[in-house]
Parts: sequence; C-alpha cells; structure tokens
Amino acid sequence: MDVIEREETIFERIGGADAVDRLVDSFYRRMDTLEEARGIRAMHADDLAATRDILKRYLSEWTGGPRLYSPEKGHPRLHQRHLGIPIGEAERDAWLLCMRGALEEAVADRHARDVLYDKMASLADWMRNLPGNPHDDRHRHP
Repeated sequence: MDVIEREETIFERIGGADAVDRLVDSFYRRMDTLEEARGIRAMHADDLAATRDILKRYLSEWTGGPRLYSPEKGHPRLHQRHLGIPIGEAERDAWLLCMRGALEEAVADRHARDVLYDKMASLADWMRNLPGNPHDDRHRHP
C-alpha cells in the first residue's frame, strides 16, 4: 500500500493557533508602541479587540489552518476592503516593521518565518492604493 505524504502547512509549521495568537498579539503590541507605527495605528479604532480577532481568523486560514475567516466574511478581497484607507509605501513599511518583529518574537522556525514574511511583504505591497503605485498598471486595459 502506498503512503501519500501530505506537506506540512505553514500554519502547522509555525505552531498552529497558539502561534497565530502570539503573532497577532505581538503585532498589535508593536503597533501600539513603535513610533514608526503611529500613523497606521491612528487608522484603527481605539479598541483593537475586533480587529485582532479578524486578523487571527484570517491568518489561520491564509496559512493553511482552519477556515475561520471565509465562512463568516466570504472571500477576503483585502485590497478592496482597504480602499478607503490610504496605504502607500510608508504605511506598508510600518506594517511590515511591526509584522517582522512579531514574526521574530512568535515564530521559532526561521525558514517558516522567512517564508511567511516574504508572502506578507508581497501582500502588503499589493495593498498599496495611493495613485502612482507600480501595481496600478495591472488594472488598466489597453
């Protein structure tokens, strides 16, 4: 009988739900305390409880864990959901600064941490929505 091996998900590799919880908590702690994050923190409500919960559910699913986000929220459509929030290079970089530190704190597996950061950096870059971003050309038709 052949045994089919299943590839471990990033969710499993980083430590599952506990790691996602630590990651998100560390991320928002950094957003609350880092001077460089002051601008992006101001874009959020004073109480981050709901936002934390949404990010935890999203990251769980996005990393290959339980589907906790889409059954309630549907397709993420992250770019569309953030169109009302001005996101440029400075906001992207502040978000990534907080996430890089949170990953270093919450994820022991260096390779998984690097893979996850690279994916998040690509996603954060895609979220930029101010005029003149390089990805603006993707929406134009000849």
